[in-house]
Amino acid sequence: MTKNIAITGVGAYLPEKVLTNHDLEKMVDTTDEWIVTRTGIRERRIAGEDEKTSVLAARSAQAALDDADLKAEDVDLIIVATISPDSNFPSVACLVQKEIGAAKAAAFDVSAACSGFLYALTTAKQFLTGGLYKNALVIAAENITSLVDWNDRSTCVLFGDGAGACVIQEADNGSEAKILSDYLHAEGQYGELMEVKMDWRKPLDQQTSEMALPMINMQGQELFKVAVNSMAEGAEIAVKKAGLKLSDIKCVVPHQANDRIISAVAKKLKMPKEKIFINIHKYGNMSAASIAVALCEAVKDGTIQKGDYVVLVTFGAGLVTAANVVKF
Repeated sequence: MTKNIAITGVGAYLPEKVLTNHDLEKMVDTTDEWIVTRTGIRERRIAGEDEKTSVLAARSAQAALDDADLKAEDVDLIIVATISPDSNFPSVACLVQKEIGAAKAAAFDVSAACSGFLYALTTAKQFLTGGLYKNALVIAAENITSLVDWNDRSTCVLFGDGAGACVIQEADNGSEAKILSDYLHAEGQYGELMEVKMDWRKPLDQQTSEMALPMINMQGQELFKVAVNSMAEGAEIAVKKAGLKLSDIKCVVPHQANDRIISAVAKKLKMPKEKIFINIHKYGNMSAASIAVALCEAVKDGTIQKGDYVVLVTFGAGLVTAANVVKF
């Protein structure tokens, strides 16, 4: 008999520092009107010096554990989705394990850019379905502004930092809550549309002391078209795999990259925008953390309620797409 795996707790953590569009007007040649009109973003959060990605991740993880009424020592799997880890190693997941005291848990990171949270969620679900683990923490955390070129007005206005998490477990007997379907996809031919670029360091070069910093580079117009089509297709496939129709869906929680992209996806799905949960105006694009934080807020503010069918759908650099249909 197939196990039903459900989301039993959600949590989020946002840095205190707020960077508004008006603040950015003083930094680069841009305006609040230009940013809002083209992206829907009004402000974003910036991690402090003591708020590394692992710190953001651990705080959101603890919030999700509290929400699920689960102790850290009962967690046996931690997966962190991030493209902005504290360092190449150890993994952020291992740092979270130490911070929250989840001594029994296996821990590793997933790198799938803005689709990371759903890639991690689907991966964790498979471990639980197979019976290897019982209680999993799925976390998405990003200190993405550390990769931003603050002289590039086309990209620096887009991004913010934050973290979101969820606990997944086998559903209680009699509960209808479960993750109904999963969809993961990649189109590597579009990888150059959004990437982090830096000059290669020469091995064993003792003469050069300077190192180029990695910076986000994006081809916005080309990415827009691919993103809209990929997200709409992903949502449709996931809904069909769940045995549902789009009309059955109470709420869509999409990746918060650009309000225009979200509107175009809604139009392509022929779904009223009132069914789409949006918080991009407060946080900008937090990469993998965007959809995790949005899911948490949608649950906490009552947009998502018990019994609702919800679509989570995202796209990210790579180009990677992911979608899940969840019954709460």
